[in-house]
Amino acid sequence: MHFFRDTATVFQREITPTLRQPTTILFSMAQPLLFLFLFGPLLSGTTGFTTSPWQWFVPGILVMMCLFGPMMAGYNLLVELGTGSLERVLVTPLDRSAMLIGRTLKEFALLLVQAVLLIGLSVPLGFQLHPVGVLAGLALLLVFGVGLGSLSYVLAIAAHPGGELFYAVTQLVLFPLMLLSGVLLPMDSGPAWLQVAARINPVSHIADAERALFSGQLLEPSVLAGGLATVAIAAVGLLLGTRAMKRGV
Repeated sequence: MHFFRDTATVFQREITPTLRQPTTILFSMAQPLLFLFLFGPLLSGTTGFTTSPWQWFVPGILVMMCLFGPMMAGYNLLVELGTGSLERVLVTPLDRSAMLIGRTLKEFALLLVQAVLLIGLSVPLGFQLHPVGVLAGLALLLVFGVGLGSLSYVLAIAAHPGGELFYAVTQLVLFPLMLLSGVLLPMDSGPAWLQVAARINPVSHIADAERALFSGQLLEPSVLAGGLATVAIAAVGLLLGTRAMKRGV
C-alpha cells in the first residue's frame, strides 16, 4: 500500500500542471494526426498487407507516440535537476520506484488520451475496432512506456548538469529505433541487411505484437515475442532507474 500511495502522489504531482494547461495535449497531437491524415492514405493503394492498411498503420503510430513521449520525459527531470526541486523530493520517504512509475504513468495518461482520440478518428477511415485486442495493446504500451520513461530518467541524471548528452543520445537512438521498427513502412521490401537490423530491434517486435493485438489476433506468436521484449525493457529500465534515484544526483 505504501508503494501504491507513493505512486499516486507522484502521479498527481506530475499531472496537475498538465491539467491546468490542457492545450499542451492538443499541441502534442499535431504530429500523430499529420501522419494519420497525410501519410496514412498513401498506404491505401499499396499491396502486401495481410490486413487493412489502417489496421497495420494505426498501431504503428501508437508505438511511435509511446517511443517519443516517455523517452522524452527526461527533459522535465532535467529542468527539476537545474532548479534543485528534485533534491527536495529525494529527501522525502517516497519509494524510488514509485517516483519512476508515477512520473511515467503521467506520460502514459497523456498517451492514453491521445490514443483514444487517434483510434476514434481512424474508425471512419477503415480501422476495425477489436475492444479486447485494443485494451491488451494499450496495456502492453503501458509496460513499454514505464521502461522507456525509466531509461529516460537515467539518461537525464547522467546528463546533468549540461544536458547535452541527453539530447544527443535521444536523437541518435530514437530515430534509428523508429525507422528500423517498421512503424511507418513495412520492412519486408527492404534490403537483407535492413531486415536483419529490424529483427534485432526490439521495438519492431513490439510493433508486430501491437498490430496482432489490434487486429484481434491475441494468440499470434508475435504477441509473445513483443511481450517478452516489452517486459525486458521495463525490467532493465526500472532496475537502472531505481539505482540512479537511490544514488541521488
